[in-house]
Amino acid sequence: MNIFIKLSFLIFFALVGARIARRFGLPNVTGFLIGGLFLGPSFLNIITPSDSGMINFINEVALSAIAFNVGGEFLLKDFKKLGKEVFIITVAEVIGVIALVFVVMFFIFKQDFAFSLIAASMSAATAPAGTLMVIQQYRAKGPLTNIILPVTALDDALGIMAFGLALSIAKLVLAGGATVSIMMFLTPVIEIILSLGLGFVLGLILAKFSAKAKTQEESLSIIILFVLLSTGLAHVLGLSPLLSGMMIGAVLINVHPNPSRTFSTLNQYTPPFHLLFFALAGASLDLSILAKISLLGLGYVLARFFGKVLGATIGAYIAKSGPNIKKYLGLALLPQGGISIGLSMIVKQQLPQISTGIVNLILFSVLIFEIAGPILAKYAITKAGEINVN
Repeated sequence: MNIFIKLSFLIFFALVGARIARRFGLPNVTGFLIGGLFLGPSFLNIITPSDSGMINFINEVALSAIAFNVGGEFLLKDFKKLGKEVFIITVAEVIGVIALVFVVMFFIFKQDFAFSLIAASMSAATAPAGTLMVIQQYRAKGPLTNIILPVTALDDALGIMAFGLALSIAKLVLAGGATVSIMMFLTPVIEIILSLGLGFVLGLILAKFSAKAKTQEESLSIIILFVLLSTGLAHVLGLSPLLSGMMIGAVLINVHPNPSRTFSTLNQYTPPFHLLFFALAGASLDLSILAKISLLGLGYVLARFFGKVLGATIGAYIAKSGPNIKKYLGLALLPQGGISIGLSMIVKQQLPQISTGIVNLILFSVLIFEIAGPILAKYAITKAGEINVN
């Protein structure tokens, strides 16, 4: 079956899944994921590992656009009001989930220290795509919605840094206490700084060029040019495309004379890529993992759930946030996807001793949270009264 027919199947199944999901009051994202699931190895096996080139390209394009949109939430005048609150909540949430997952893995399930530490560090990252799609679908607005995406963005940066530090410590432990260079600890910090620096420079250049665009078509082409360029350069330089894309959006929203036009132009053309992104995510999930992971996977999922919810809630109380943020923010921070899978591939390369268990654990967690995460995000913003019913 050629690639065009496979893409047609993906779009069809995703659209049908979304329509069924809406009948049950579920977000479109859930329908896209479940529709794609039927085309993967668990059912029809139409999307196979041989399609990795197509999958990687669509995923990169969609993630770049999503990162760009998340960055667009960092309007400086708003962030000055929320900056301290966002930082406190995010730090509390990251510490909370890492601590609880480590305790559950190490003390309850008696896993090795290195395994427990790596698994815990990978629990922090949140996939912004699912939550962003839910917010956009229901045109949600309000205090909770305003803080979700900034927390998610900072959460990913801290999550990447935590993983880098955990990886260094795990290497030291598994090597029997061999000397570890200070650069092993500085590497994740340097990666984050350089990724943000790349996005900052490209964002300034994009703002200058897009401000001179004469037509909507020209504006769209310029945006896509820089989003793709950012992704390509990040890969070449060994940086994070997600962080650089976020920074481009953050710079543009603050320095462009008419940023809303720029973001709305891009958003008119990205829905098919978002649909394919989530459908392919569903097609990549293998239900056979459910049989392999047993109670350890369930323990990890529950620890991640309660760690994020309790951490975000404690942070919201410390920051003296509003009641809806205290009650519901944690439920909107649960989606897990591309970043965690990418980190698991790094573990596979650098810590082969524990990689099989880590990869299975993360894939199981992604399977659960990719489907449940958007549903819980919708529940949170609905309970907060921020769904636009018009």
